[in-house]
Amino acid sequence: MKLSAVAINCSLKKSNGEESSTDALIAVLDKALSKHGVHLAQTLRIADYNVLPGVTSDEGDGDEWPALRETILSHDILVFGGPIWLGQIGSIGKRVLERMDAFLSETDEKGRMPSFGKVAVAAIVGNEDGAHASSAQLFQGLNDVGWTIPAVAACYWVGEAMGSKDFKDLSDTPAKVAETAAAVASNAAHLARLLKQAPYPGPEG
Repeated sequence: MKLSAVAINCSLKKSNGEESSTDALIAVLDKALSKHGVHLAQTLRIADYNVLPGVTSDEGDGDEWPALRETILSHDILVFGGPIWLGQIGSIGKRVLERMDAFLSETDEKGRMPSFGKVAVAAIVGNEDGAHASSAQLFQGLNDVGWTIPAVAACYWVGEAMGSKDFKDLSDTPAKVAETAAAVASNAAHLARLLKQAPYPGPEG
């Protein structure tokens, strides 16, 4: 069974042709996912789009979230990537979660949110503590709006506090990061296949 994934990079900066450390960690997960027959179709740099604040799926003129939402929901697996700032996931990641709050009222005839049956994992980077706090924030929020979280769902790298080296500056992927990425990919692919074969019945199913 073929599976597809989409990644979102919630870096605070626009791409401007430059790779971020979040991109670099997403690339590690992409390589791991490919070993399980999962194609990472694209990475969406959220800062490159005009995602308006709000909690609906369309906040009106100029809002580019509706198209992003459609793209994200067209895949089996979401890789939610973002940096740590002030010990927590960055503000753009939080905005994405806030926009997904609309899923709560967008259920089908069986009471299922549009994210039901889809898997989410995290790719978190930072030069300070906060990876566990950030993944806890992400996974609680994502689960609330219908995403399914596999075992070992967070791949992260945290450098020295106040340090100057970023993940993208490393010459090699640390062994523990590669090991964790392999577990995340294997579990995500396994769970996504199970959910495609046996979808959630929903509370009204």
